[in-house]
Amino acid sequence: MKELLQKRRTIRKFKQQPLTKDQLSEYIDAARLAPSAANMQPLKYVAIASKEMADAMFPLVKWAGYLAPDYDPKEGERPTAYVAVCINTRIRQGGCDMDIGAAVENLILAALSDGVGACWMGSIDRPKIGELLHLPEYLTLSCVVALGYPEEDPKEVAVREDNIRYYLDETDTLCVPKRALTDVLIEIV
Repeated sequence: MKELLQKRRTIRKFKQQPLTKDQLSEYIDAARLAPSAANMQPLKYVAIASKEMADAMFPLVKWAGYLAPDYDPKEGERPTAYVAVCINTRIRQGGCDMDIGAAVENLILAALSDGVGACWMGSIDRPKIGELLHLPEYLTLSCVVALGYPEEDPKEVAVREDNIRYYLDETDTLCVPKRALTDVLIEIV
């Protein structure tokens, strides 16, 4: 598990190998198993597996804010699947942030265990995605996870001079600065 956690990076360039419905169901099942406040389980999911729907989703999400638009996936690098994460407001009106975080991380790690990369996105066109997916009014779209086999291998680097912006190095490898354990661990008491 520790190796999987250390390997997890956001992927924004994908091979064009499609994911199966069984794979997507397995990843959503992992999300379903995440802890939920008061065990209310208000999250619902829509899996987007067809090329037509994935193509329709692409312009409705934003990529790599620090490097956009140059680092946006080009034709032939786009995700082959997405999962839309929704809150069923008939079950719970709000306060689902921790549920969403736990569920999406479970989904991402389950995908990664299959060699599938993911990009968790909150900068999305919620109204248009809702229309595209025919979401009923009681489902509030929270975020979208883009999925596919990685066509890139981002690497973790140390934060320098408190700069956390990810960047491309001289070999065009995506570098993701992470704070050191000594910077985030206050103390063990």
